[in-house]
Amino acid sequence: MSVFAGRFAGRTGIVTGGASGLGRAVAARIVAEGGRVALWDCDAAALAEATDETGAEVGTVVDVADPASVAQAAEAAAHAFGRVDVLVCSAGITGATAAVPDYPLDSWRQVMAINLDGLFYCNRAVIPHMMAHGYGRIVNVASVAGKEGNPNASAYSASKAGVIGFTKSLGKELAGKGIIANALTPATFESPILAQLPQSQVDYMRSKIPMGRLGDVAESAAMVCFMASEECSFTTAATFDTSGGRTTF
Repeated sequence: MSVFAGRFAGRTGIVTGGASGLGRAVAARIVAEGGRVALWDCDAAALAEATDETGAEVGTVVDVADPASVAQAAEAAAHAFGRVDVLVCSAGITGATAAVPDYPLDSWRQVMAINLDGLFYCNRAVIPHMMAHGYGRIVNVASVAGKEGNPNASAYSASKAGVIGFTKSLGKELAGKGIIANALTPATFESPILAQLPQSQVDYMRSKIPMGRLGDVAESAAMVCFMASEECSFTTAATFDTSGGRTTF
């Protein structure tokens, strides 16, 4: 893994969904580049392993769909680090694969509770700590599904479209305050979240990528780390694609 030595020196961050996939890869890279990280995840066993392997200083079991759990974890991270400079919201689920007339109501509500409500709770809880120091970088992980929609994935597509719209609003609110907020819209990449999907759905999503392959988690992690760094200084309320050419807007 190529890293920029010292890029996150003196910086602290929170990464949600940090026990696996993109969150874990981002945390490892921030630490490798000199930063201090708190990992949040709902899977206690995987979180303990990821905290050890990434070198994160803090691993906190957090249910992002519970605003009280999020608020408590944000206060704990700010207390441990003295400040919070970076928030990467990577926690998410795919939900059911089903047509809208058959879509299970409980799955719809769970997807929205985690992917959209939970992301809002995390942003809401962390922003005041960034405001206190006049600096922050927020990366909200959306999806190309939020731009184009994937059939039989209405809840996931809608939740990720919500993340994009929310981040556009937030970035404009914070512009001029030293805090930058952008969204990442990756196409499908190799990740444990794919285990939640039938192979037919994965094949469909691969077929939509002009490069003809799934992404690699390291490719999206590299983009996130740019977005989370001081180098990203004049782009906010925007989306950054890692989609192999699937989306170009």
